[in-house]
Amino acid sequence: MESHVYKVNLKWKNGRVGKLSASGLPTEFQVATPPEFDQGVPGIWSPEHLFTASVVSCFMTTFLAIAHFSGLEFKDFDCPADGKLEKVERQYQMTEILLRPTLTIFDEKFRAKANRILVKAESACLITHSIHTQVKLDPTILID
Repeated sequence: MESHVYKVNLKWKNGRVGKLSASGLPTEFQVATPPEFDQGVPGIWSPEHLFTASVVSCFMTTFLAIAHFSGLEFKDFDCPADGKLEKVERQYQMTEILLRPTLTIFDEKFRAKANRILVKAESACLITHSIHTQVKLDPTILID
């Protein structure tokens, strides 16, 4: 597979709040330090929310692709996800993400197939495989 680059920009607004945007996407939204931390801001998406959302959205899109390829027809899909932040050896880490999908199918005879596809989607999710991704820093410092 060829490589792909997903361009995202974060512009600091004030305090602990920034505005997140992505090249080619129409929606911008605010991100901030979560309220559990000093000077955190309630009611705004945090990096921890985005991390959890990345995993659950990859799980859904992977499920949709596998279900389509497997010919599984379903009525509805919903997946709450809980991302757990813990202090491990004096550093905070996202230690666990619990995915709780609810899949509505049309016939009991497809239950086993649906379960196999859900399990396969979890194991094939590329974001899950990338969680320990190397982070590279390419800073720009401006003087005004």
